[in-house]
Amino acid sequence: MVSRTLKTLCGSFEAILAIPILGGSIVIFSGYSALPFMLILHIVGLIFAAIHYRQKAGHICGIVTALLGWIPFLGWLLHVITAIVLVFEAATDR
Repeated sequence: MVSRTLKTLCGSFEAILAIPILGGSIVIFSGYSALPFMLILHIVGLIFAAIHYRQKAGHICGIVTALLGWIPFLGWLLHVITAIVLVFEAATDR
């Protein structure tokens, strides 16, 4: 249950960061601190997914996205992919 909630939360945050102007503004105006926050959130989510034997791909994608999200167009694409994977995993998680 915790793993599913974290996937939904992370997927929602990633979807917000994937909105071109809004997501870019959040990242830039936070002094890029939104990316380390997401990195920590994905690491915590990965730990809970591993403990509860759940799918881990979404959080692994999120970790990669948090590390490479500062690259303008690549960051946008990675946020979109990660949001889709996390929401799909949360929906299919039992």
